[in-house]
Amino acid sequence: MCGIAGFWGKGDESVMRAMTESLHHRGPDFIGTFFDPKMALGLGHARLSILDLSSGAHQPFFSEDKRFVVVFNGEIYNFKSIRQDLVERGYGPFQTQGDTEVLLKAYQADGIACLSKLNGMFAFAIFDYERKELVLARDRMGKKPLYIAQASGTLLFASELKAILQHPTFKSELNLNALNQYLTLDYVPTPISIFEGVEKLEGGHYLQIDYKGDINRGSFWEPNFSPLEISFEEAKEELDRLLGEATALRLVADVPVGIFLSGGLDSSAVAYYAQKQAKNPIQTFSIGFNEKSYDERAYAQQVAKQLGTEHHERILTAQESIDLIPTVFSSLDEPFADPSILPTYLLSQFTRSKVTVALGGDASDELLAGYPTFISEKLAPLLAWMPFSMVQGVQKLVNFLPASDQNISLDFKLRQFLKGFESSRRFRHSQWLGSFSITEKKNLWNKDLAFKIPHHNTLRVVDEYAKRGSEQELIYMYLKTYLQDDILVKVDRASMMNSLEVRAPFMDVHVVNFLNRLPYEYKLKGFKGKHLLKETMRGKLPEDIIDRPKKGFGIPVSLWLKNELKDLCNDLLSEEAIESQGLFDYMYVEKLKQNHFKGRQNNRKELWNLMVFQLWRQNFLK
Repeated sequence: MCGIAGFWGKGDESVMRAMTESLHHRGPDFIGTFFDPKMALGLGHARLSILDLSSGAHQPFFSEDKRFVVVFNGEIYNFKSIRQDLVERGYGPFQTQGDTEVLLKAYQADGIACLSKLNGMFAFAIFDYERKELVLARDRMGKKPLYIAQASGTLLFASELKAILQHPTFKSELNLNALNQYLTLDYVPTPISIFEGVEKLEGGHYLQIDYKGDINRGSFWEPNFSPLEISFEEAKEELDRLLGEATALRLVADVPVGIFLSGGLDSSAVAYYAQKQAKNPIQTFSIGFNEKSYDERAYAQQVAKQLGTEHHERILTAQESIDLIPTVFSSLDEPFADPSILPTYLLSQFTRSKVTVALGGDASDELLAGYPTFISEKLAPLLAWMPFSMVQGVQKLVNFLPASDQNISLDFKLRQFLKGFESSRRFRHSQWLGSFSITEKKNLWNKDLAFKIPHHNTLRVVDEYAKRGSEQELIYMYLKTYLQDDILVKVDRASMMNSLEVRAPFMDVHVVNFLNRLPYEYKLKGFKGKHLLKETMRGKLPEDIIDRPKKGFGIPVSLWLKNELKDLCNDLLSEEAIESQGLFDYMYVEKLKQNHFKGRQNNRKELWNLMVFQLWRQNFLK
């Protein structure tokens, strides 16, 4: 796992060095840069050594004839079979033992067509000297990040925004449309970014730019939901085989490998397949909390004991979380309000002390309808007939319920559920998962600024993936939005801050393609999500692990905001801070704070969302 950066246009060696060194946390083992003054081309790579630890695999990496040069972030899990095919086709011999040279020769042999053969997570840039062409590409699911900007006739790209900010031609300007969407979603959705003039390349896409500045964009993969005729029992057998193979591929490394084990079904399944194939007890890692409704250590211990892993765990206290905030948010160069990034950071830090690679259960919930929101979708028709005025009346009644600080409490669930009926059906899930509803944002914005905000389609990015509203389209939307821009961003940033590589067997292309084509009732049966996975794991994991409700990797933000985080909240959302920026209405923000502090409402999502934006602004918008 690494970080990449580059430019084509204005710049020099010192600029390239500064861009690359800003990504040192992603690759602390070697910083490599290349600058060609004749071509005005700069390429940089921060390396975290996982495969082929020799210096011969350092990047930027050139082809033997010097026609091609690549910088590459990620892992190609099937690189050995691709290499064998290339050798048979006359593209050998190979000088290294890793996947970077395989990627470069695959592109040399097949061009863009090679992308469809890659099974892995990646973001890369390849420059072709003969054609004077730069190619940028991102893996199917968008696991590895890739930002692109054009400034003053210069193309910029990097794994993180902070590298682009190092280039002197780039001028940072807040993207109000992106901020508007962040306030609802808790993240900035692909393809836009928080800065004007910067985009995120979508997963499964590539971009080609030539010396004339002509740009060609394309997609090399889209989720396939064409129905697969298969019985449920056959589906169980096939999922068992595919997960076993996907996990085996992700255990290949020249450094120690461990498992994130929360005690939930997804990570427990990954731990099962990993331990099944390991010769010795594999190391598993968990984070717990003193607040019981958030603590899952007992479940993780139960799984570890049954599987025979070497288990490690730590407690995350409120004070530790507060101490982590400056470290984590000084590195997050785009506002990101999923608070579980804090325990994910600590888990990554804890895990990195013993291993360099960890496997996790990401994407199972999206692929197998595992979130409570999928169940809410089934319940939604019961209220869909209600006019908005009646919904508002019910909301007022819900506000009289005692505000609980417990994890996913009744008052919180009801309040979030009702938000989904404030706008079009296709936006329900974004409202359920996010923070500010469309109605709430109209009160939040500063009145002098509100007219500039495009309220008519505040979730236009989500709209692209949710038009038809079918059950399979719902999964498609989750893959393209919540998974790509929340879950994967959280894990990538938290792990990379600690120079830890995280791999996800559920995101294997064969697993994804198989699950997407299955009947929806194999995924959500009645009100039971992940039905197929649960039945596949029976007899392999403890029954109460399989049947326990979805919990999520949350932290007690609601409680902490009334205690340990209260001073920070008041400081970040003070009248001076809010009024000086001219973005938000201070009286509305103050009302949110007081209602939460006094226990009248659980406003932890809205307050945390605003606090994170303020932290980002302090660090990255000078």
